[in-house]
Amino acid sequence: MTTTSSVSIKGLHHAAYRCANSEDTRAFYEDFLELPLVEALPIGTTATGRAADVLHTFYQMDNGGCLAFFEEPAEPFDFKTQRDFDLHIALEVDQDTLHRMFEKGKAAGIETRGVSDHGFIHSIYFRDPNGYVVELAAPVPGVAGNGFDPERAKQQLAQWNANSEARHG
Repeated sequence: MTTTSSVSIKGLHHAAYRCANSEDTRAFYEDFLELPLVEALPIGTTATGRAADVLHTFYQMDNGGCLAFFEEPAEPFDFKTQRDFDLHIALEVDQDTLHRMFEKGKAAGIETRGVSDHGFIHSIYFRDPNGYVVELAAPVPGVAGNGFDPERAKQQLAQWNANSEARHG
């Protein structure tokens, strides 16, 4: 008799990233993006017993999940500037917020790009003080559910894989 194990992931608790400066990071995520700082956890010793001088901060979204950051001044933060395709953080907003934040970013002198129409979402992009690209994504009105199409996605991936050899050949 075969038994199967079912994993029930309830959602994202937090995603954590390094930051160069906790206060600059707070100003962007709390003051600009309007995500409240809900926790700051100084870490003096790691779980393995290594001495540390780290601050771990958490910024909460409406659904309870957080973006979190680690500042560790004694260790280099060698951030490689990322393209959107390499790494970005995408946060869901509504259409009104998308347009309000676009204007807010431009007025604040923050690198602001968009609005990009991806069919099922409209997106704008900022670069935070650490160099991370942050996308605000608003579902397109009238698109059913979240706009995802799992069957189409499987077909697209199969087509991609079929052409992979020619692409990498």
